[in-house]
Amino acid sequence: MRIIVDLFGGDHAPLEILKGCEAAVKEYGVDILGVGNQEVIQQVAKENQISLDRISITDCRKVIDVEVDPIEVVKSYDDSTLAVGLKMLANGEGDAFVSAGSTGAITVGASMFVKRIKGIKRAALATVIPNQQGCYMLVDIGANKECRPEMLAQFGVMGSLYMENILGIQKPRVGMINIGSEDTKGLELQKEANLLLEKAPVNFIGNVEPRYLPFGCCDVAVCDGFTGNVVLKLTEGLGKWFASELKGIFMENVSSKLGYLMVRNGVASFRKKMDYKEYGGAPLMGIAKPVIKAHGSSDAKALKNAIRQAKEYTERDVVSQISQALSKMKTQSGQE
Repeated sequence: MRIIVDLFGGDHAPLEILKGCEAAVKEYGVDILGVGNQEVIQQVAKENQISLDRISITDCRKVIDVEVDPIEVVKSYDDSTLAVGLKMLANGEGDAFVSAGSTGAITVGASMFVKRIKGIKRAALATVIPNQQGCYMLVDIGANKECRPEMLAQFGVMGSLYMENILGIQKPRVGMINIGSEDTKGLELQKEANLLLEKAPVNFIGNVEPRYLPFGCCDVAVCDGFTGNVVLKLTEGLGKWFASELKGIFMENVSSKLGYLMVRNGVASFRKKMDYKEYGGAPLMGIAKPVIKAHGSSDAKALKNAIRQAKEYTERDVVSQISQALSKMKTQSGQE
């Protein structure tokens, strides 16, 4: 399998990205089609003893900055590492694409160069978040700040298919994030989206309140991108605060340090469960070919797992399943 990787996307590029690619080649047996400054890549690989075996480089010197207007990826930056990689995917040169670059640029670029699945209103970014029962998928997390009801219904279908095929959850419970569980709660967006999700080919359980997400109230939490981004960042912030407080408690005195020795295995297991690096990245669902947005601060471990995610997304043909589910929804609604 050939995975196209933007070698200059992210805060720790290209070193950590290269390390992740090397690890993915060894662990998953994939071929990496890297996009970036070939001279720099070869120098970094040599200085850090990174093997470029099964890692080919498409020479590209321009990198799109995170501060640049995303639409510029198809204008002034159509020869950037991000744009070139997405064009390679569109042309069939690789099976999937991975980048830790600008979220907005990846979303716009993928929609323009690779295109959306026929019938999909908007592509959606989704991420898997750990909770008491294991994990849940939050979708959308920022690709679409404003949404229409039919978009949210499609997000629910795509999220359900991902959780079933990639994480093996049978009949994933799909919930709509809202201020209350009653059907009458929320704005017209949520009320209308609820009606559509009730008819969709998913296990829809109705509205869910954000406070219950950490306890496993659903497997897929659907919302507009603005709400999803707020939920995601609040969750990340609380996680960091909790970790800091926990460390402070254990380091307070000799007794607490001794107590830590007795529970350190459990603490280590909890930290691993909360580590975003274990999940890899956020699939940009609704695009006609697999595109994975890795975390901007991805290190080698996170990038390696993002490549694994791209491999699984491709192998389990999630794109075709989304297309088939969409056709089923149209049939049920009487659309042509």
